[in-house]
Amino acid sequence: MRTPDATRASRGSLRLLQFTAFVTTADRFSMPPMLLAISRDLDVPLSSVLTAAGAYYLAYGAMQPVWGTVSDRLGRVRTLRLTLVLAAVATGVSAGVGGGTGLTVTRALAGGFFSAAFPASLIYLGDTVPSARRQQEITGLLVGVALGTAIASAGAGALAQLVSWRAAFVLTGLAAIVLAVMLRRLPEPAARPRQSLLAPLRTVVTSPEALLVLLLAFLEGGVLLGALTVLPSAVESAGAGTAVAGAVTAVYGVAVFVFARPVGRLSRHWPVWRLIAVGGIAAVLGCLVAAVSQRAASAIAVAVLIGLAWSAMHSSLQTWATQVLPGARAATVSLFAGSLFAGSAIASALVAGPAGRQQFAAVFAWIAAAAVPLTLVAAGARARWQPPHDPLSDEPATPAP
Repeated sequence: MRTPDATRASRGSLRLLQFTAFVTTADRFSMPPMLLAISRDLDVPLSSVLTAAGAYYLAYGAMQPVWGTVSDRLGRVRTLRLTLVLAAVATGVSAGVGGGTGLTVTRALAGGFFSAAFPASLIYLGDTVPSARRQQEITGLLVGVALGTAIASAGAGALAQLVSWRAAFVLTGLAAIVLAVMLRRLPEPAARPRQSLLAPLRTVVTSPEALLVLLLAFLEGGVLLGALTVLPSAVESAGAGTAVAGAVTAVYGVAVFVFARPVGRLSRHWPVWRLIAVGGIAAVLGCLVAAVSQRAASAIAVAVLIGLAWSAMHSSLQTWATQVLPGARAATVSLFAGSLFAGSAIASALVAGPAGRQQFAAVFAWIAAAAVPLTLVAAGARARWQPPHDPLSDEPATPAP
């Protein structure tokens, strides 16, 4: 049984990890509402600013497996603190650039360094929280993600209009520095046996169960992140202004915030496959609504449904990634995150042409169609999966001093 001091320490650690999720998500979602403002201020084409945004997301996805492997050697908390300091430097420099090339380079560096934070937080929970409570704690991280999404989506555009787009990057850079200092209070988990750098990756790629989880992450990225990426443009195509379109993404963040805690509580009582099914059904319904209408009122309903899907299905798949290979947890979780963003990037490329022609009804119909097999396979496979022995299946790990 856990002592009151241990419970308080656990809650303190979760709050630090929630703040980590908040800061990194806020930086990731701050740029989209400011694209036009940056383009005008730097006097560069919008395509140049979009290239900088794309470089950020590409580096964000590609570097996650690298940092997962590094954290096995360097330590979870040390990796977090080091990359946050480097991300703060890159973000601060990006606030002072004078052209598109400089913006692309500095934003790519920021994305590469910030990419360590969320996977490291998941791995930390996987290392320190028993399996029975793990999904509840992981959904707690989504509170930070939700707040970061909502505040950055709603606030970055307003800040760019009232002050400067550079101020948004200054704020996230300063927040990263503060966070790196605060994380001194986060205990380092007990060290794991040393392995070669490539050994965990070999374990993952030779495991059919792990490869299935990575495939599901890839498909989920295409469905959920793909739909969320296209939604603001679809709303603008229906006659709404830029502020309204940006507010739709903020509604998604609020929805994740609202649903995260109930999903966390349900995870203690419901089978995981049922949560995946609920999230998948919400994704299908949301995309079908968007296929029928792209007006603002409909888009709000879509954002709420995608928020429910993210809270229920994504948190379940994330938890599964921490469980499928306990001995190669860092590599699995990092590859999971990389697969998620790779799926999002490929989905965005596939729908770019139809979206450019404003064929949003067809785009969302295709995404809805892709969500159906994702839901069936994910729920069915999770229902049949038998977890391997996890050292944390019964008792929480004791963090190293």
